[in-house]
Amino acid sequence: MCAMNFSKSNSAGLMPEKFQAMIDDQPVDLYVLKNKNGLELCISNYGAIVMAIMAPDKNGKLENVVLGHDSIDAIVNSPEPYLGATIGRYGNRIANGKFTLDGIEYDLAINNGPNNLHGGLKGFNAVVWEACQTDEQTLVLKYTSPAGEEGFPGTLDVTMTYRLTDDNEFRIDYEAETDKTTLVNLTNHAFFNLAGIKNPSPSIENNVVTINADFYTPIDSVSIPTGEILKVAGTPMDFLTPHTLGERINSDNEQIVFGSGYDHCYVLNKKEVGELSLAATCVEPESGRTLTVFTTEPGVQLYTGNWLNGFEGMHGATFPARSAVCFEAQRFPDTPNKPHFPSAVLKPGEKYTQTCIYQFGVQK
Repeated sequence: MCAMNFSKSNSAGLMPEKFQAMIDDQPVDLYVLKNKNGLELCISNYGAIVMAIMAPDKNGKLENVVLGHDSIDAIVNSPEPYLGATIGRYGNRIANGKFTLDGIEYDLAINNGPNNLHGGLKGFNAVVWEACQTDEQTLVLKYTSPAGEEGFPGTLDVTMTYRLTDDNEFRIDYEAETDKTTLVNLTNHAFFNLAGIKNPSPSIENNVVTINADFYTPIDSVSIPTGEILKVAGTPMDFLTPHTLGERINSDNEQIVFGSGYDHCYVLNKKEVGELSLAATCVEPESGRTLTVFTTEPGVQLYTGNWLNGFEGMHGATFPARSAVCFEAQRFPDTPNKPHFPSAVLKPGEKYTQTCIYQFGVQK
C-alpha cells in the first residue's frame, strides 16, 4: 500500500509542477528519494526515467551526475528518448526486427538502421508506469504490457523497485511474468557524467574505467553481434585493468570504428549464473566521484554517448558527443537470433528477475 505523500523538494532544482501531467490518460508526477547521506534521486513515472542523481564530490559538493531534462514536455520531446529511461521489452538491438519463438516468426518495428532497438517505436521508455512511493527511499513502479505491444507476444506484467540505500546505492530490482512465451531484456539507460552536468557538459574521455569481463561480443557494421565471443586481451576493448575511456576511443580498430566509439556488450565474469557481482567501476578524477556497478545479468553494454549532439537539457546544460557514459546491465544484443547466447525467453509460470546496483562514492 502506498504511504502518505512525500516531499518533492529537491536539491536538483526540479519544480514538481513541471512534471505533473496526464499522458495516455494516466497521471505523471515527480518522485524524490533521499538517503541519510544527502544523496537524492529524482524520477518521473513516465518511462520510469531517472532525471537527476545528486551526488557529492570530494569536497562534498552535490551535483547532478546524470543527463536529464527539467520538464515533462522536454522529456517527451527529447532528441534522446532513452535518457535515463527504463528500456523494454528488449533492450539493445534485434537484427532485422525478426525473431522466432515456438515456431512462430514475429516482426518488430525497424527503428535503428535495419534493426529493432530498445523495444521499438514506443518502448517502456515512453509509457506511464503506475508509481507507489512506500517510504523516503523506495519507489515501486508497475506496468502491464499488453499482448502484441510493439509486436511482442504475451501480456507481460512488470514490477520494478527503485531504492536509494544508505550505502549510496541506487538499486533496481526487476520482476516480470507472462501469460505466453515471450522475450524479456530490461535495463536502465542512465547517461552518467560524474563531473556533473554543465553547459557544455564535459567529456567523459578522462573517466577511468574497469570492466570485469575477459570477453565481449563483437559487432558488425550495423551494431549487431557477429555471434562470436572474443577475448578483450590485446584490443581497445580491454578494461580488465584501469584505462581512460579516451585512451583508445579514436583508434582505427574495426570495432571502435563500427561503434563510433564504445557501444559494445561485455560478457561479465561470473562464478555462477545470476549471481550479483561486480560489473564495472568508473572514476572521474577531477571531482573524485566514483561509480561502481553490480548486476545479476550476464552482460553490460558500455556506451560512450557517441551520438549525443549537443542538445539542451536540465537548467541549460548541454550534452555534446561523449559527454556521458552508460553501463546498461542486460542480456546480450540479438540474443533471440543467437541460440548460444544466454536466453532472454520467459515462459508462463516462470518469473524474470534482475538486480542492478549503481553505487556512488568518492575516490580515497
